Amino acid sequence: MIYTNMIHAVLALFLLAQISSGGSGLSPQAVQFLQAGADAEGRQDFETAIAEFRKVTELEPRVPGGFVRLGNAYMENRQYGEAIPALQKALELNPSLPKADQLLGYALLAQGYAAEAIPHLKKVEEVGALGIAQIQTGQASEAVSNLQTALAKTPRDLDLLFYLSQASAMLAQQSLAVLTAADPNSSRTHQVRAHSYYISHQFPEAEKEYQQALALRPDVPGLHLELGEVYAAGSQWAKADEQFLAETRLQPGNAEAAYRLGDARLQEGKALEALKELGRSDDLRPDMSETLYALGKAALLAGDAAAAERALTRVIALEKESPLAAQAHYALARLYRQQGKAEAAEREMQQFHRLQDHDSQQPAPRR
Repeated sequence: MIYTNMIHAVLALFLLAQISSGGSGLSPQAVQFLQAGADAEGRQDFETAIAEFRKVTELEPRVPGGFVRLGNAYMENRQYGEAIPALQKALELNPSLPKADQLLGYALLAQGYAAEAIPHLKKVEEVGALGIAQIQTGQASEAVSNLQTALAKTPRDLDLLFYLSQASAMLAQQSLAVLTAADPNSSRTHQVRAHSYYISHQFPEAEKEYQQALALRPDVPGLHLELGEVYAAGSQWAKADEQFLAETRLQPGNAEAAYRLGDARLQEGKALEALKELGRSDDLRPDMSETLYALGKAALLAGDAAAAERALTRVIALEKESPLAAQAHYALARLYRQQGKAEAAEREMQQFHRLQDHDSQQPAPRR
């Protein structure tokens, strides 16, 4: 759990004042117990540390620091439930203990008390753990905002990325519920339903919903593109062509629509028309590898060897070692064979086989 990792990150930094100063106002015996507990923590002997800090709280029940150290030791020993009353007692004695609030927020969250954790996490602006608590309490919008803030500090944190995806999905579902309740027969409602059918590969149902959306609002950007993708998924290329063409007329500056139209025409065997649209897509958004690969294939079919070589060489430069780069090497080998360049063709085939072998030796992705 991410909040468990956060706990230990905090504990690594969580040092009260030096024993000499931290023990001021304590009896000499309490100071000895405090020192013994700190020594035990240093040895990772948390059971002993807990016992020693408990003695401090028994001797000095009005001193919050002893309860903080006791709660701290419990949490280091992953006894989050036992840490809660100790940290609550510390805050009862002194409400201005930020680390106690932070640790109590983590402990409550670790035990499933998300709603109770939120005020403590808000108080110390611990946005990562706060976002997780807000997911558990159904506050999707707030969770997304806080998790994005946390990710800005640690953008490669896999746990934060996971929770952000959860919060985003929850927010999407909540928005869909509001949208459907507002008007269950609106164009946007049909569009959202259609997309849901599309990603579940229920293409006939998706087609029906998109058609209903278009009947209500035929000029909404993106609708023709999405319906075209439904047809493309079913290899209905003529129908896909029609929808992608409609989208390019609505949005002539949309590189994705131009690419989809060019690819559909490539699938239909209309090489020259495909080449035109794919070239336009590349002009609108340069260096998109899939566009360039399709452009190279279209140029090969259209007999434009120079354009094919440029596009496929660029794919390899962008993709390096990917499966798409392997396919570009294969297409270049075909081009060079057509041109009678046997040595160049052999070189490209060697690269193709090398990348294929490399890909086959990679471990299977974990499910």
